[in-house]
Amino acid sequence: MSKRNLIASAVIGAFALGGSQVVSADPLKNLQNEEAKIHAAAAQSQKKIDKIYEQTQELLFEYRGVVDETENLKVYNDHLARLVASQEEGIASLQRQIDGIEGVKRGVVPLMYRMIDALEQFIELDLPINYEERKARVAHLRDLMSNANVTVSEQFRQVLEAYLIENEYGNTIRVYQEQLQFNGQNIAADFFNLGRTALLALSLDQKQAWVWNNESRAWEELGDEYLNSVVKVIKMGRKLEPFDLIKLPIKAAE
Repeated sequence: MSKRNLIASAVIGAFALGGSQVVSADPLKNLQNEEAKIHAAAAQSQKKIDKIYEQTQELLFEYRGVVDETENLKVYNDHLARLVASQEEGIASLQRQIDGIEGVKRGVVPLMYRMIDALEQFIELDLPINYEERKARVAHLRDLMSNANVTVSEQFRQVLEAYLIENEYGNTIRVYQEQLQFNGQNIAADFFNLGRTALLALSLDQKQAWVWNNESRAWEELGDEYLNSVVKVIKMGRKLEPFDLIKLPIKAAE
């Protein structure tokens, strides 16, 4: 072969080798591209998995919260159920008491009328201490019993209060002014009562004195020998003089 042919053959061989390398390089590049895509897809999938996991954790946390809240609500509902049961029992008890009130009223109301009647009779038989005031109190109680706006409990309270006041008359020393009826005359006088032991009266000019005789239900005029004692006892009752031993016309119990 000539030298020119050898050069031509070498050039052709070089082109052939180059072409072979180009052709063989394309599949490798494609493989690398595909691998890169796979990695990218895997990374994207991992992100999705991570997001799903986070969402799953959030849902799990919410679920646990709901479960805890449900348990709390169950405990609270059980508590409310016990309260409701207790209230229903209390309501039933109150209803039974309310149902029994009418029966109590049927017994208490007649009792109060009897108590007022007995109080009035007692005042008429007792020493006439604050007689007009006590009679007015009985009249007030009778008016109270006819007042529909006053509850039975309040009526009963005032009847008992009247009895307590009556009881105090027997345990206290009182001095007050009132009209005394004697021999058809109304005389302004100072009255003194030593409990229910004695009831005395002294005219305002301190010239006459009387003592109440509960057996005859009348006033008896005292002699001059008692006048100074009655004047003194009136002053002691008003705390104008200290208490001291004095002579009074007190009838001894038989």
